[in-house]
Amino acid sequence: METKQLTQGEIELAAQILREGGLVGIPTETVYGLGANGLNPEAVRHIFQAKGRPQDNPLILHIPTVDWLERYCREIPDAAYELARRFWPGPMTMVLKRRDVVPDVVTAGLDTVGMRCPEHALCRALLAAADVPVAAPSGNTSGRPSPTTAQHMLEDMDGKIDAILDGGPCSVGVESTIIDLTCTPPRLLRPGGITLEQLRDALGQVAVDPAVTRLLGAGEKPKAPGMKYRHYAPKAPVTVVTGPAERSAAYIARHAGAEDGIICFDEFTALFRSEERPRTVMDLGPAGDKEEQARRIFDALRAFDHTHVPAIWAQCPDAEGIGLAIANRLNKAAGFHIIQA
Repeated sequence: METKQLTQGEIELAAQILREGGLVGIPTETVYGLGANGLNPEAVRHIFQAKGRPQDNPLILHIPTVDWLERYCREIPDAAYELARRFWPGPMTMVLKRRDVVPDVVTAGLDTVGMRCPEHALCRALLAAADVPVAAPSGNTSGRPSPTTAQHMLEDMDGKIDAILDGGPCSVGVESTIIDLTCTPPRLLRPGGITLEQLRDALGQVAVDPAVTRLLGAGEKPKAPGMKYRHYAPKAPVTVVTGPAERSAAYIARHAGAEDGIICFDEFTALFRSEERPRTVMDLGPAGDKEEQARRIFDALRAFDHTHVPAIWAQCPDAEGIGLAIANRLNKAAGFHIIQA
């Protein structure tokens, strides 16, 4: 992964901004986050203001090492340490019982808190220098596609926050996996860079929360970020088409309007870029390379906001591996407007 070389002085300055209650855009391996001192309620409230984020949407605390868990969590099960041994630092968040030191504004009033130890070297250096847990949702205006470059974040947060650290493009490209360890069996709340298959290999039985495949209804309280609201959405409405790649491409070719935007696998770009119908096409990567699709999905969705397409059609991978996370993000961007080809 490409990273920019920041000096220790620049990292220390960003750390000081965090300690003093400011907001900093931080790179992680998943997406860029909008960080604040997670022990400072006023600073955390500024995250919600900058993003336009609903107050009932909880945040994740980012820590530099697993040793910090005991400071902010209680009744930590053995499963947490097993997951940390396998997947931390990395793109996984664990929901655990919180200690009173964690402000209510971080947890949306819940008695649980999401904890993550990120892998990105610059992010880890910042966390160590700040010496505070950093509350950080994705660094986009609430509802928009998440930022996977510093430039994406600048588009949404310029003039609203104190600094952005440029750590290069994100290597995973979708937000962290969230697993709830306060229930039996553990429950997947949001798919991400650590797959359901990997979690089950580590823990055995892992349930999948219904919010992974549908929107929460009115009155349902989200236990983790991204569960309740329409997320990741560009300005134009999105339709997701599932099924074998050849079929989904053919369906889109038959039904998309002449001015509509297309998100498709690499093998089918020529189908939509013909001289007869020169549509705006975003290449999601090869049909068989889900890791590349994860890195490209938010960039593709955001790119359409710089066009005038009236609607967007998107091919979708199957739900195996990180495909579940890609499908989850596409489906939420589409408000679960999904067609099976």
